[in-house]
Amino acid sequence: MTIEEIVKSKIRTIENFPKEGILFRDITTAIKDKETLPLIIDYLCDQFKGLKIDYIAGIESRGFIFGMPMAYKLGCGFVPVRKPNKLPAETIAQEYKLEYGTDKIEIHKDAFGVGDNVLIVDDLLATGGTAEAAAKLVKKTGANLVGMGFLIELQALKGRDKLNNCGEIISMLKY
Repeated sequence: MTIEEIVKSKIRTIENFPKEGILFRDITTAIKDKETLPLIIDYLCDQFKGLKIDYIAGIESRGFIFGMPMAYKLGCGFVPVRKPNKLPAETIAQEYKLEYGTDKIEIHKDAFGVGDNVLIVDDLLATGGTAEAAAKLVKKTGANLVGMGFLIELQALKGRDKLNNCGEIISMLKY
């Protein structure tokens, strides 16, 4: 089995969650496994090890799960990308569209300096709205977005199509 097949075999699929017709990919069964979690972190780090990365920006909340150990392993800092009103200092925000309405994410205004190299990490690339908003936030600071890494990509939702000029985009598993 390949690493991807091993990890995919550890992810539980739950039908009709959170609503009818959805196949939810539950990563908790993979990350609780002491042998599978390192496979995921090592795989994602290996995809970006040739890049100069100053910071990993992890999107709340499951981007934190992968972003922190990746930052440690790659020898860079970690910056949380949060939902509104969760960060204590001055923030900048970016809205994005949801199926019905909008949402927003934020980072500290001083999270990155001009010219810093940033990698965005999250567990899932679906429609691409949150990832696109995170990319816009990074670019607003004057930092360079060198890439994006995801554990899972739901290809039918075409989220990757929204991520132009976002550097190298890697997803370990494609559904």
